[in-house]
This record gives sequence, C-alpha cells and structure tokens, in this order.
Amino acid sequence: MLTSISRTAALLGAGAVLTFGSQALAKEVGGVACQTPPPFHCDVTGCAAPLIAETGNAVEAASGRKFFLDYPCDLKPGEKVTFVLNLHGGGSIGNWQRHYFPIVDLKEKYRLVIASPSGSDLGWNPAKDDAYLQAIVERVYADFGAANIKAFWLAGHSLGGQTSNRLLTTAPYRSRLTGWVSLSGGRLGSKREEVRAPIPGPGGQPATPPGVPAGAPMRLAADASILPEFAFSHIYETGEHELTAAGLPATSPWAQKLKCGAQTLGPKIIDTQAGYVSDSRVQANPNPIWGGKARPGAAQVYLYPTCADGKVVADIVRLDKGHTEGLEPHITEEIVKLMMVAK
Repeated sequence: MLTSISRTAALLGAGAVLTFGSQALAKEVGGVACQTPPPFHCDVTGCAAPLIAETGNAVEAASGRKFFLDYPCDLKPGEKVTFVLNLHGGGSIGNWQRHYFPIVDLKEKYRLVIASPSGSDLGWNPAKDDAYLQAIVERVYADFGAANIKAFWLAGHSLGGQTSNRLLTTAPYRSRLTGWVSLSGGRLGSKREEVRAPIPGPGGQPATPPGVPAGAPMRLAADASILPEFAFSHIYETGEHELTAAGLPATSPWAQKLKCGAQTLGPKIIDTQAGYVSDSRVQANPNPIWGGKARPGAAQVYLYPTCADGKVVADIVRLDKGHTEGLEPHITEEIVKLMMVAK
C-alpha cells in the first residue's frame, strides 16, 4: 500500500515542457544505453509528476512492458557487479521506487546493476507480474553475464518487500539470492503486528486499503514471521513512527537462525539532505505513521555481528519518519555498504 508521486508540490501543468538535463551517452548493454545522469532522474529542485510517471528505458520482450535498467556507464568487460531487483509498494510505480530507495545514485561507486519495474494495477499480481519479473532477471543475467554477477539482492518497499519475500523461495531467485532489503516490507521472524503500528484512517480507525471491505483482515503477499529454511542476508529498514509502542524488537529470530551475535548498537547516520519523494496526495487523515514530506533526518543502525558464513543481518530505524518519506542519501549508502560486505 504505497503512494504516488513527488518530492515537492511542484507539479507541472499539462502543457509544460520538461528538461531532464544533459544525457551523456556512454555505452550500451543489451540494447539499453547507459546515461549520465541516469534517464528520467529527479534533481535537487524536486520530482515533477510527469517525470516520475515515466516507466522505463528498457523493454521486457515477451510482455512488451517497460522497466528501468541502470548500470555503471564505465563498466568494463568482465567486471563483477551486484544486481538489485528494486520493487515498489502498492499504489506506486518503478520510477517512484527508483527515487524512494535511490541506489541509482550509487551505481558507479558500488558497481550496481539495478532493475526497477512497475507492477500491474499499481501493485504486484502473481498471475500478471511473476513471469515479467522472472524475464527481467534472466535478461540481466544474460546481458551482463552470469559469471559477472557476484551478488543478487531483492529490495522492496511495503508490498514490494512482501513480494520480495514471496519470490525469494522460488526459482530463479532462491539459487541466486545473496540477500533481501526490506523497506517497511516485513522483518524476518517478526509478525506484522510486532513491528507495524496500524495506520489510522478518518475517525482514528485503522485505514482500510482500497477495494478491501471495512474490517477485513490484512492480506499479506508473504508472512515474514515464517523463516525460510535456507540462509541469506537480511536488512530491515523502517520509519520510527511505523513501529508499535514497544519499538524495535531487541532480538531477531533470523539472526538467531544464522548464529549471529546479539543485537548491538551500530552507527547513527545523519542526513542534511532530504530524500527525493514522499506521498504528495491529499490524505484523509494525515498522520506520522503514514509519513510526511521528505526531509533531512537521522537513522539508527542495529547490527547482529559475526553471522555464520559472512551473512549480514541488520535493522535500521529512521528517526521521526513514517512509511512514505524517501530515503536520504547517507542512509541509502549505509544500506548499500551493508549489502557489499555480505557473503
């Protein structure tokens, strides 16, 4: 259940002309030209709605559906890369997610290949989307070379996180998976009610997702409390206001399964720059759990050290943030650093 568009309220009118900045052509992989800056990328002035609405610079051949494919423009033949499939939440699209978790800004520095697709009907439908996602994964492995992809991560926000959790036990993901970055999309070993406060609707009652009868139980794409039987790294990020009154759990069943050490206090990350996007729609009941405007802030990292076989387990709480404020640059990079050290 996510959101739609913009970092600011600066939306362009229907007759406006967009200028996306200079696009320096570098090279081409699999028919997709690499550009610096990346195509359809927000700048410091904000994210205009028509820009965010762009669906991609690549086309999945079988379905004809677009997706974003970003990779280092100075990529060398045979160079090792980390591949990330970056999935948006419900009510959103790929280019919003591309700016919510803006690892595209770090693709050169950390040698990242990032696919950011858009699901059917602003969500992820197994019947409509699973073949599309699988085809994207297979294409990336073919175009960049399976031997050159040293790590494969699933990342997703909200419903995209749940969908990542559903996919990771299936082919072609399980045999390739290095780890899962869950951006408010489920914490392995925790029930939803243990880490997510109900989002209040009008009158203070819990909000009901569109199309769901009032009072009906929440249906999740995957239950994160069910621990997979195979090992992989897991990074869970959440806004402080999303947590219940009990706060972040002091233990992690997933860390225990991977024989990690007890939870320890990691670094506190300070960001003086806001994220790119937030939910700019008019809210029936504005509240800090859902989130406000993107803004600077701080995040606290919690680590579970010395996990078996070099796996990484970490929790990250973004202070004074809710569900929909886009991640700031320094905490985004901290997550990528954790991804890079995972075996």
